[in-house]
Amino acid sequence: MKTTQDKTAFITGGASGIGLGIAAAFVDAGMNVVLADLRQDHIDDALAAFARRRQSRHVHAVRLDVTDRAAMAAASEETAQVFGKLHVLVNNAGVGIQGPFSGITYADWDFGLAVNLGGVINGLQTFLPRIRSHGEGGHIINTASLAALVPMPAQYVIYQAAKAAVVTLSEGIRAELAQENIGVSVLCPGPVRTNIHELTRNRPPQFSVGDAFRAVENAGGTYVPFPSMMEPAEVGALVLKAMLNDELYIITHGEWKQMAEGRHSALIAAMPEKLDPALLAMIAGRRPSGSDD
Repeated sequence: MKTTQDKTAFITGGASGIGLGIAAAFVDAGMNVVLADLRQDHIDDALAAFARRRQSRHVHAVRLDVTDRAAMAAASEETAQVFGKLHVLVNNAGVGIQGPFSGITYADWDFGLAVNLGGVINGLQTFLPRIRSHGEGGHIINTASLAALVPMPAQYVIYQAAKAAVVTLSEGIRAELAQENIGVSVLCPGPVRTNIHELTRNRPPQFSVGDAFRAVENAGGTYVPFPSMMEPAEVGALVLKAMLNDELYIITHGEWKQMAEGRHSALIAAMPEKLDPALLAMIAGRRPSGSDD
């Protein structure tokens, strides 16, 4: 996407934190934005902020649980009614779930995966047809995490598993959607000033959390401040730039570079040196010599 003027974006988790930072950058760039968020207090605050900037006509809000597919479909219809064509989807909603691996339960897995991975899947299934329908192209931004790219302690396993899946999902669909003039980016933020740690207030009512994870959550263990915490507005600027330049990876912090290099070096070192020419040809998209197909 090379131009933003009068384009429309739908942003989940859009009324606070990173989502709101992206929304502000998009509106400043001439876009219309639908803020989809689970929390009405965040929606009210966000709409008031845009009103103070005299940008209310470019913003619409819907209260949305990204795990609810029927509600997602209704939000899609409402977006079309308010702004018409949709060009950009930002699958940003997430929860910073963590807790002792020894106490992990099915409920913890169900909650963390339903929001952090299922929300992205639901967004794609619901809104991608809208972007495809007008033939003007567009862009998809999926929010993952730097935690998806480096080894992490077992207490983060649900969060990391979901976010790693978001990275590979984004990589996997990019080439095919490029043929339809739809770009794909995956945002991998490090420490950013957000409300992702507020699990108690950000949990859809149909999901529970195990006692061990709840104890960590209630103790505030999911929030760790860093001096280098980035402001959401800075992330929004990075996302806007990456979208306009059709960049696949958007990474906010370089402090994990050495860990990422170590992980990928170990993966490459573990790969055997003996290679099958036929398999190489298949990987490269060529038929092996002698094939009758």
